[in-house]
Amino acid sequence: MKNEFTFDELLNRVNTVKVAEGNERVRALSQRIITDLFKTIDEFKVTPDEFWSAINWLNQLGQLGQTGLITAGLGFDRLLDILADEADQKAGLVGGTPRAIEGPLYVAGAPSSKYEARLDDGKMAGETYVMEGVVRGLDGQPLANASLDAWHANEHGMYSHFDPSQAEYNLRRNITTDEQGRYRFRSVIPPGYAIPPTGPVAELFAALGRHGNRPAHIHFLVSAEGKRTLTTQVNIPGDSFLDDDFAFATRDGLVVTLEKVASPAGYESLGISGPFTRIPFDFVLQNAVQADESKHLSRVERALGA
Repeated sequence: MKNEFTFDELLNRVNTVKVAEGNERVRALSQRIITDLFKTIDEFKVTPDEFWSAINWLNQLGQLGQTGLITAGLGFDRLLDILADEADQKAGLVGGTPRAIEGPLYVAGAPSSKYEARLDDGKMAGETYVMEGVVRGLDGQPLANASLDAWHANEHGMYSHFDPSQAEYNLRRNITTDEQGRYRFRSVIPPGYAIPPTGPVAELFAALGRHGNRPAHIHFLVSAEGKRTLTTQVNIPGDSFLDDDFAFATRDGLVVTLEKVASPAGYESLGISGPFTRIPFDFVLQNAVQADESKHLSRVERALGA
């Protein structure tokens, strides 16, 4: 029996010892990650204090629910979209509204309505807008009864459900398109925002010399029968971080146009009584390759088999 190991012997033992077959995919991924970490610790001569400080940092990250900020800020969310786009290109699945990162703040079960909705509760300061358009297929045909979730932050960069000061589902709604594939909703234009100023994410980004700012944006989850569910977000033009998003999520084709509208005529049902900003935007969905691609699920829900 030998219980003293060299670097290579320990790494080999960690990566190969087993009492059952386990999951081949999990084993392959963990072996790669463990090997890279072993080599990183060795090459950079990571000290025990540095190692255990990092473990404490990871514990704080999980306890504060900030893991989703790190995956976005270190580019992993956008990387997955890039790889998905490349796979689609190779498979000939082109066209439609670009996908964009979902972020960690989607909440299922928002109040639903047909054709139109109001997202805000009337307490948010700022410029009133109405975003409207049509959900279409690649053939240009409107998609009746498509399901559209929209959500965004308030004027302080906070999201309901994660911010106890806001009402449940504030700035979150689900809209079913009408027979002409149309949707529209009223809200208040959100500003850009930054990561929490304290905590593990802020600590890491300070050490990296990076900012943690996101440009103003609105999130969407859009689905329709026979179409691939789309996770995306649009950006508000003019934001100073539009081309320097900490999450790398800005994409061509997803920066909207703002139109100033003087008269509320035609928008009275949304409670519009004066000038407002109109945001026209059509969503175009690709055809589903498999039936489950049409399910109205967030990325985490889909991964967990909801």
